[in-house]
Amino acid sequence: MATLSTTNPTMLDWAKTRDPSGKTAKIIEMMSQTNRASEDMVMVEGNLPTGHQTTIRTGLPTGFYRMMNAGTPSEKATEAQIVENCAMLEGRSNVDVKLAKLNGDVQSYRMQKARAHLEGMAQTAATTLFYGSNANPEEYVGLANRYNDLSAANADNILDAGGSGTDNLSAWLIGWGSETIHGIFPKGSIVGLTHEDLGIDDVADSAGNDFRAYKDLFQLDQGLCVADWRYGVRIANIDYSDLVAQTGTQAATAATAIIKLMSRAVDHIPAIETVKAAYYVNRTLASHLRVAALDTSNSAVTIETALNQFGATIHQLTFLGIPVRIQDVLTIAEARVV
Repeated sequence: MATLSTTNPTMLDWAKTRDPSGKTAKIIEMMSQTNRASEDMVMVEGNLPTGHQTTIRTGLPTGFYRMMNAGTPSEKATEAQIVENCAMLEGRSNVDVKLAKLNGDVQSYRMQKARAHLEGMAQTAATTLFYGSNANPEEYVGLANRYNDLSAANADNILDAGGSGTDNLSAWLIGWGSETIHGIFPKGSIVGLTHEDLGIDDVADSAGNDFRAYKDLFQLDQGLCVADWRYGVRIANIDYSDLVAQTGTQAATAATAIIKLMSRAVDHIPAIETVKAAYYVNRTLASHLRVAALDTSNSAVTIETALNQFGATIHQLTFLGIPVRIQDVLTIAEARVV
């Protein structure tokens, strides 16, 4: 399972069908260097101009045992409709015309200056995917604010690692798919980060005085659809101090040790072989798992040879054959999920 496969397109797959010049694809690959989930997340074009409406089944007919000469009552399944909205993330870059021309290669210089915007937008998009909140109406609701209540309907897929205080972290197992958990983009729009060259225009400096500048606009319209919450598992309340010291809740013998909870998480995904599954962890947890992979007594965590999105050979960390991806935006300062 180390090589993820799916019949549904990811952001990179969509990009390969757009813009023959390669500009869009190049920008998306730059995002993927710091946002590993973008390599895996299945993207679905929304059925609404601002997002996507999905219908989920909330109840099943159970059937009845009947006796001879006795009838059977009618029943039906029940459904509910959910609307997921896309967020509009934008960035602008202004480069002094004179300065760009002094560099010699104007386009190369503009791209060099734009990289900071691209990196910042990549980190913002990655943060929203996991921590987006309805408290900020301009965002969409991320995973952490959907799996955040140990008494909620989806609490079965929130595994408590026993940490307390505010120095906790989470590990995520996501089964991406067009009918499970996937990204969305507005109907009729272009998937991924787009670039628009606005040409040369007047731009005001900090004193309000104008100068001529090359202007660029970067846009990313994207949302998240959790059509079936059973395909996402959050291992929450991993105590950072315990993890580093390998004591307390993260001692090897503890029932809440991360290796044990990651194993349990796999069984919470109904049909893991039908989706594109991956674990997402921060660097601290990835480092711990990599050390565990070097322990000859451990066979669950392994390091396998694979290819990255650029075609280069890498050593992929896996757990029971499921890729473990580094997601830098996952913090070590989460409050306890209760």
